[in-house]
Amino acid sequence: MFTPILLAFFLSSHVTFAALPQVDFERMGNVGLAGAFAGLELFQNSSVSFDPTTSTLLSRSNDGSLTRVASTNSGGSILAGCALADTFFLAGAFTSINGVPATNIASYTPSSGAFAALGSNAPNGQVNTLFCDSKGNKLWAGGIFSSPGASIAVYDIKAGSWAPPPFAGVSGAQAEVTSITTNSSDASIFFAGSFVTSFGNANAVLNGTNNPNVPFSAGASPFSSSLVPIGLQNAQINASPSSTIQGFSDFRNILCPSGADGSGNSWFAADNSSPLIAIQTNSFITSSGVRLGNTFQSGHGTTGFSVTTLPDNNVRTLTYVDPTTGQNQTCSDPCPLSTDSSILYQDFLFDGPLDITGVQIKLISFTGSSAGLHIAQLLSSGAFAFSNQDNNTQSCFAPNPSNSSQTGDWTAKVAGTDIPGTVQTVLVANVNVGTNAASGPSFKWIPYVSASGNYDINLLVPGCTNLQDCASRTTVKVTVFPGADLPPFITTVSQQNQDDASITLYSGPILPSSPDFVTTITMTLADSPAGTGQNGQYELVADRVQLVLTSANATTSGGGTTGPNGGQGLARGFGFLEWPRASASTGASVDGRKVFPNTTLTSLDTLGFDILSGMGGVTALASGNVGLNTVAHHPSGAIFVGGSFSVTSGPVSGASNIVSFRNGALAGIADGGLDGEVTSMIVNGDQLFVGGSFKDTSLKSKQGKLGGIALYDVQKNTWTPLIAGVNGAVSSLGLLNGQIQVAGNFTKLLSSNGASNIDAAGFAAWDIKSSAWVNSGGLLIGKMTFIGNGTASQFVAGNVAVSQKFGASGLVMLKNGDSNGPQISPLSIGLGDSGSSSSTALRRRTHAPRSAWISHMKLSQFFKRQGGNAPALLPSSLPASAPAVLAGAFWTNSSKEVAIVGGNFSFVAPGSSTTSSAIAIYDVSTSSVQGLLGAQINGTVRALLVDGNSLYVGGEFTIPGASVNGLALYDLSKNEWDLNGLQSLQPVAGSTVVVRSISKSTSKPTTLIVAGSFAQAGSLRCQAICSFDTSTKQWNALGNGIQGEVASIRYSGNNENILVAAGSITLSDDSAANVAQFSIENSTWTAVGLNADIPGPVSAIEVNGGNSSSLFAAGKSTDGTSSFLSFWNGVKWATLGSSLEQGTTVAQLTMVPLQDTHSSNSVIESDRMLMISGELTTPSGNASTALFDGQNLIPYIVSTSATGTTGSVSSLFYSFSSFSFSQRKFLATGVVILISIAIAAGVVFLLALIGILWTLFSRKDDKMNKFESADEDDDDSTNHRPSSLLEHINAATRTTIMGASPYSNYNADKEEEKVAATHAPEQDPFGPDASNYIRAETPSDAVGGLLAEETSRPAHARYSFDGTGEGELPISAGAAVEVLDDRDPAWWYARDVRTGQEGVVPAAYLY
Repeated sequence: MFTPILLAFFLSSHVTFAALPQVDFERMGNVGLAGAFAGLELFQNSSVSFDPTTSTLLSRSNDGSLTRVASTNSGGSILAGCALADTFFLAGAFTSINGVPATNIASYTPSSGAFAALGSNAPNGQVNTLFCDSKGNKLWAGGIFSSPGASIAVYDIKAGSWAPPPFAGVSGAQAEVTSITTNSSDASIFFAGSFVTSFGNANAVLNGTNNPNVPFSAGASPFSSSLVPIGLQNAQINASPSSTIQGFSDFRNILCPSGADGSGNSWFAADNSSPLIAIQTNSFITSSGVRLGNTFQSGHGTTGFSVTTLPDNNVRTLTYVDPTTGQNQTCSDPCPLSTDSSILYQDFLFDGPLDITGVQIKLISFTGSSAGLHIAQLLSSGAFAFSNQDNNTQSCFAPNPSNSSQTGDWTAKVAGTDIPGTVQTVLVANVNVGTNAASGPSFKWIPYVSASGNYDINLLVPGCTNLQDCASRTTVKVTVFPGADLPPFITTVSQQNQDDASITLYSGPILPSSPDFVTTITMTLADSPAGTGQNGQYELVADRVQLVLTSANATTSGGGTTGPNGGQGLARGFGFLEWPRASASTGASVDGRKVFPNTTLTSLDTLGFDILSGMGGVTALASGNVGLNTVAHHPSGAIFVGGSFSVTSGPVSGASNIVSFRNGALAGIADGGLDGEVTSMIVNGDQLFVGGSFKDTSLKSKQGKLGGIALYDVQKNTWTPLIAGVNGAVSSLGLLNGQIQVAGNFTKLLSSNGASNIDAAGFAAWDIKSSAWVNSGGLLIGKMTFIGNGTASQFVAGNVAVSQKFGASGLVMLKNGDSNGPQISPLSIGLGDSGSSSSTALRRRTHAPRSAWISHMKLSQFFKRQGGNAPALLPSSLPASAPAVLAGAFWTNSSKEVAIVGGNFSFVAPGSSTTSSAIAIYDVSTSSVQGLLGAQINGTVRALLVDGNSLYVGGEFTIPGASVNGLALYDLSKNEWDLNGLQSLQPVAGSTVVVRSISKSTSKPTTLIVAGSFAQAGSLRCQAICSFDTSTKQWNALGNGIQGEVASIRYSGNNENILVAAGSITLSDDSAANVAQFSIENSTWTAVGLNADIPGPVSAIEVNGGNSSSLFAAGKSTDGTSSFLSFWNGVKWATLGSSLEQGTTVAQLTMVPLQDTHSSNSVIESDRMLMISGELTTPSGNASTALFDGQNLIPYIVSTSATGTTGSVSSLFYSFSSFSFSQRKFLATGVVILISIAIAAGVVFLLALIGILWTLFSRKDDKMNKFESADEDDDDSTNHRPSSLLEHINAATRTTIMGASPYSNYNADKEEEKVAATHAPEQDPFGPDASNYIRAETPSDAVGGLLAEETSRPAHARYSFDGTGEGELPISAGAAVEVLDDRDPAWWYARDVRTGQEGVVPAAYLY
């Protein structure tokens, strides 16, 4: 009979659903979803994947939920962003965004979702910061680039074009800009970074626009022409096929042609061929691109080519200057080569310097009969010099090669490199331990530098692993002489690196080589060498130095001075520049790379002067890793600058990484600043939030609790920890909705004791008002680099591994939403690692019986059970690694309903310093969380039940100082454990107690059912399931009991008089029954169907609407290889298909009502669905919950753990103990009012008619009795009969409402008057004065005060009722009410005693 069902289920297992079913959560009351997850979202047919090698941009809504927007190319990064009007601009180091080609900067329009590149001349290097200038409608960019400005560029939004800043740019130091912002009045723009400013009139240009030794070509830039070509005399070159024409067949002739294009100076390929030119070296080289010059011999011009680097075989994207337009262009396969004979050559550059072993140049298209070239060269990163003199070959256009010299004994040594197939020859020198540096060996590199510019000088240090000399490695002192009149830079370098390393020695201006000066880099033994050496000796290693050109045309002021009246007439500053907006029209004559005129000098520029002076002058810049990263302007006028620097002299001597500037001078920060680099700052009133890579103040005054982020009080000059910060570096800060958003490279929020506690992988949120870490809204796992505000939302960017729309530590609340799904409200705080030492994996029990059971069992039963077969093991529970929420319940706390959750977690409530574990009380309305007072649970909570003010807690745990094992009782009204008289559970031998279910039936409200894995309760033998009398705290067995383990409990039948247990169960007659039912009325156990029809132990059971003939069971097969979902129709079990694939673990089955309907079938009614929760594997993908309509399995919610693995859902819990699946329909309010008016009018007319008729009969009666004797009781009859029409109507109304005759009290009144004739008659509540209506405050008051007193009765709410319908009264379970009208069998009219509110409630909900 199940064949059609099974077939339908199989066919629908891969169905794609256009919209998710709409679950009616509001009919279930308040609803919570708990599990082991850090983030979740609704299932989507098209999954979103993340590549952590790219940089991903996400939008963040006001509630914190995240949505992926786009990603860059692999290896790209997003470092900055800002919003202008309805456009968001983002920048960093990338070549594309969302598949749209864009170099380092792009625009995004949220309304259309479109990305676009900005102009054709965007910054040609990394962009670190953006400033959206709404006043000037411009976009300012700062970073490390040379075009269109030197490290600063301006984009005109209206014109759509790039331009340098009004002062051309900046130079010196690292020539890098990291921050652009405005002062508090928006009158000027602040620039910060690693650069040198000079104010005055002295200015010396180091060199012209091009290398004078290189012939000019419009196809090259000043930058590319400054790159020294790599000598290829010793390289292996194969150009094939080559022409056989004499004078044009040798490719080496064009490496450095000795004459004009022609025979002996040009090369042709064979006719009609596509030649491949392979240039291969024997070791790795650092190259920035290629230089190609076309041949203009007739019939042999090349028009297209591509370049592939070796050994990675990547076809490279190249950047070149279009000789026609002068604009930067990019190309790949093919790249164009000009056929204009006026263009001697063109330079094609890689994205940056690359470590390669060679290139392959493929000539793809040509004119005439074959391709040809006149010049072919590899361009270096700038300049270079090798220790091995054989590698210092002559470079083309260079008057002499690079050189080296040494003192002492140096010998050659060969080792492998990190690039496969290559080796390196280096020189090494041994020196005795204890030798003075001046007496030891030295090595000097003398690179040939073709043109002036700003360079990074790197020392390449081979790893000791390849050279097998780690034990003898030490540290060396390296001195750099960059140019005449420029001070030397001295650095101590460790050579103890295991892998190959590139150490930056210097960043700044370098003079070109000349007969009068050459740049030198000298290495000696360090003054205080590290390590102990080997066999009494150190080993020094010399490989090569590499000069990387960062910008051309550097300037110097000669020796320079830091004072405004120095000998050179210059005032020099470092890292800070204020540019008044009024100076924007100063003119093109201002060149900040050289000198700023004094007319642009502001009082705040003194900040840069004082920083440079306090650091010790330009010699302090030698380390390279110095700069100002961020600037914040306080409304008081104080300026705060943060970065990586140390002040060694002046008024703030000893300050590190952050200082303030007040009243024209530097001012110190409390405790000497911070002990690590500062990357970002945000001002909020007098609060300054600071982020970076620090752990404490410089004076270590905060016990290491300033992990990456700290709060500085501007007025009090004090530091305050944000609990203990994070366990990594913070790169960016944001401010939105009273919260500080924190982005960076970290994984945890640290607790006050310094231990890693709460998962937060790269993103976190701090609530300013409550001074606590709160839920950031969405889940991010990655290394985040940027957070910033857009026009309508925030944007977050970084290397994202995993993201979910909603982030939550194991708990979300669900409400009805729209067609897109329910409203999801995450837990407001993060839960952390549990301090428990207990394992989250359940230990498997053995089946040996305990001798202590004998006294509580009949011997016949005992021996019978010993002889039976032991039940199969339950399927392994879901992983519950902390933090995990596994169970929940609701409790009405005086005036509000709160959620109580339990699991494996810990937390510190806001405003508290005490760590709570395993249980939390969550007030959804205020988003506040608190723990239980007293001793904390040591272990994992798996079941909760609230009974009045009593909280029953089950799981696998103990409580310090108490005899508790897996079950405890907490008094919520007294905030204390109530463990007196509670006999603890005992485990099966070799196992632990695990309580998985605590429940009760409405048929026995004072009896709890406790189920799980245990042997007995106290001294009572009741394996796996026991009943507990809450009034006497006594344990009782359920009938003859069972053996095995129970995973899940449900109830069925009228008044829940049948208990359904599921798990791995054997009944007392030794029959297996993985689903068994217990009759509460006659205390008997029976199996539900044939156990053989159930594939294995059951982990979850559900009863459909209390119907004993509609059960669902889920679990795993006995061998554990497959999962199943089975259905009981009252006759037989049937397995419903196989859409739950291997790896599925079902934790809970719950029947949920729907707002809409699905197609009806014989398994599940159309107004409901079965929610399957756990860790599910379906044909559509992984899910944590799915909905089953009897035919289709629909993935509903997916979740992720804090480590990025698949999450799980353990429990859907709700506040209504029962609810209706029927979809009630109500008439419109207006229609109800009209019907009520019509009924009222009819009643009034009827009462009036009755009154008239009664009056007529009364008069007739008076006439008949007028001759009766005078001593008759006429007065009494007059007093109790209506004497007016109004009294007739009132009496009739009383009759209608109270169900009595108008004169039902007549005889009683007569008797009463005989006893006490003076007793005044009781006032009619419907009397003509109508005073009761004047006093009425509620509908029942209007009926009359005495009426309510006579007919009302007290009652209590058995269940919670939402009361959302018209005229309904919302109540909570256990609430005291007053029944005012109980004549309707289904709905009673009642008043809430606490609130006074009145309305109708279902009669079945009261007792």
